[in-house]
Formats: sequence, C-alpha cells, structure tokens
Amino acid sequence: MEIVTKKRMQIFSGRGYPELAREVADHLGMRLGDVDVHEFANGEIYVRYRENVRGSDVFVIQTHCKPVNDNIFEQLELIDAAKRASAKRIIAVVPFYGYARQDRKARSREPITAKLLADMLTTAGADRVVSVDLHTGQIQGFFDKPMDSLTALPLLVGWLTEHYADEELVIAAPDAGGVRLAARFQSRLPNASIAFLAKTRTAHNVSQTLAVVGEVQGHTCVLVDDMIDTAGTICGAAEALMERGAKEVLAVATHPVLSGPATRRLAESSISKVVLTNTLPLPPEHDLDKIHIVSVAPIIASTMKAIFEDESVSELFDDDNQR
Repeated sequence: MEIVTKKRMQIFSGRGYPELAREVADHLGMRLGDVDVHEFANGEIYVRYRENVRGSDVFVIQTHCKPVNDNIFEQLELIDAAKRASAKRIIAVVPFYGYARQDRKARSREPITAKLLADMLTTAGADRVVSVDLHTGQIQGFFDKPMDSLTALPLLVGWLTEHYADEELVIAAPDAGGVRLAARFQSRLPNASIAFLAKTRTAHNVSQTLAVVGEVQGHTCVLVDDMIDTAGTICGAAEALMERGAKEVLAVATHPVLSGPATRRLAESSISKVVLTNTLPLPPEHDLDKIHIVSVAPIIASTMKAIFEDESVSELFDDDNQR
C-alpha cells in the first residue's frame, strides 16, 4: 500500500489576544480554527478543538497578557489537547513570553520561573516555540526543543527611518543592560550616535537614574527597551535626557506591558512619542495620542510559513530577525 502524504497547517488562538492571531492568519490567507474555550463554575478552564487536527501542523497563538497565569494555562491546555488529538507538530506562538524577567536567581531562595515555563510548554507537547524579543537571550537555552526568538527591531527601525529620516538621532539605553540593544538600533540608522543612562533599582519596579553617558544636547534622543512595564525607568530616563539639553525624547519598545501607573506617567512625561508593537493588547484606557503601534503580525506570519514549509527562519530574515 502506498499513500501520498499531504501537509496541513492549522492556526488556533486562545482568548488572550485573538485580534493579533486573526491578523496573523489574514497575512497567511487563512482563518483561525474553531476551538471551544470556557470556564467551569469553579474557574477551571476547559478547551476542545471543534475540528480535526490529526496529522496537522498546529500553531497555537497565545500572548501571555493579563490575566497572565490564566492565559499561560489556557495555552498549555490547547497544546495538550492537540497532542492527544494526534497533531503531527505543535508550535506554540508566544508573542510576549510570560515570566521572562525571572530568568535567573538574583537572590537566594528564588525560582527561575522563565525556565519553569519553558519546561511546562515542552511537557505539554510543544515541538517548537516562537516568541518576539525575549527579555534575555539566554531563555532560548531553557528549551530542549527548537526555539525561534524573533525581534521587532527591523519594524521599529523602519518606523524611525520613515518619520525621522533627516534627524541625527541619539539612540539611548535607559540602563547599562540595554546598551547592546541600543547598539543594534544604532548600527541600522545612518548618522545615529549612542548614549546610555546609569540607574539603580531600589525595589521591584522602582528605579532611579544616576547619570547620562554620551552627548545628547540639542539632539533627538530615542530611548529603546524591550518592554515598558510601569514606565518608571523610561520616564526617569527621559527627564534626565531633557535636563541635559535633549531637543526631543522618543521611547521605542516592543512589549506594551503598561502596568499600574504607566499610562499616567507616559502622559505626564516629556516623551513626545511612544512607539510600541502589538505583541500585547492595548486597552482603550491606555490609548494615548502619543502612542504609535507597529504590527508584528507580518514577521510572525512569515516565520510560521517558513516553519510549516521547513524553510530556514534565519535565512528568511537574513539573520536580522534573530536575537
């Protein structure tokens, strides 16, 4: 007996951010698969695929937005359900990877939760994981399965090139740990220079800027980071740059976490524009006039297509889209 095999790709989304999943599916000329997700009366999550996934490459898209733990567990259940329904390959697409900042033991008796989450995804049945701008590159090493770490840097650089083509920008890192990211931005922007700010952290989500290293007077400065959470660091850095004579300060980041007082701080800050991507949903209460959104759907869709067709992801982006 001889059978000619065919490959089939199916895309499913959890309830975390279905709008992004639909945008990704639209770029691929596909539709989202039908899945039933709801809670029991006691809060337990129930999932069931309403269509056959046997033998398919199943892509499960779920960003780890609020409520973080519910969305993570929902994705784990979707992966487990696909495995038990005999999917050929299961690819977890995680635009924003939860617990990424807990990637090491900074103090005694702490967990390394980013590693725990990696173990949970692979144990659930994920054969591959795709994410965007991990907080630290070492998280890739937490996976024993293939892990594609994409970056939104080309998209953000494209926005800066389009809107500030004639400016001699200063790319500024809000802390010493962001110098490498600032250097990557600077290398792709002609005539740009680099600066960084020294800061100290006094508690979780509490920091203080101590000094600015680099020439910023009279220049348009672009603060770059992987995420904006409570916005304390980036707003403090912006004030420090303005005090040292910066003409204008922009903030550019991939993940709009925007917790607690973030929106108020950004609104009241001297930052003129905040450029973010849509790896996380932006609720209406966070939709400021100074916030500009760049979609990551095209790079996620291109990566998913390359994975399905067994093509090289790094060659697809000329190694520019891999951390």
